[in-house]
Amino acid sequence: MENAKLTKKFDVRRLVFTALMAALSAVLSELKFELPFMPSFISFDFSDVPAVLSSMTMGPLSGVFVCLVKNIFGCFTSATGCVGELSNFLLGVFLVLPAGILTHKNSKLSRAVIGCLSGSVTMALLSFVSNYFIVYPIYNATVLPTEAIIGMYQSILPSVDNLAECLVIFNMPFTFAKGLIASIISLVLYKKLRPVFNGIYRT
Repeated sequence: MENAKLTKKFDVRRLVFTALMAALSAVLSELKFELPFMPSFISFDFSDVPAVLSSMTMGPLSGVFVCLVKNIFGCFTSATGCVGELSNFLLGVFLVLPAGILTHKNSKLSRAVIGCLSGSVTMALLSFVSNYFIVYPIYNATVLPTEAIIGMYQSILPSVDNLAECLVIFNMPFTFAKGLIASIISLVLYKKLRPVFNGIYRT
């Protein structure tokens, strides 16, 4: 009976903190920075940090939920017809799932580092697949034709001449760096915030 009450208490706490982290992520997603070495429809923000923290401390499903809620809210102010939010959700899932799966049941810092690095690499590699086969075809059909998109990349690097090349040269390194930055910030906060989320250390 005591264990059941304790489990219920932790489940409620997990739900509450997941919702709070989702709200924080949604706010951070609005604080975007445009970068001179990327096309204008791609921006940088720190909204993945709450998702990574949620995944590591409360489980991968919490991290996925944070990504989902953040992008649902983002659709209300989307300039891309929610295509950018679809991309952001997919990339976020690619990041938080490995981080959460490898870290949630084992709180050692070395395990957390491996989880975050795995998530960053996975996000970068699968960004090519999701962008080339899902996101950019939808973006082409609803927002801009392929030629216009490639032209935006060519304004930065004239030598690129096809979408696959643009994704490999621009998107994959940017996505890896974005995931790595979110992971580093999350790792710095990880040990201090884990007891707040779960009420106990797991060593």
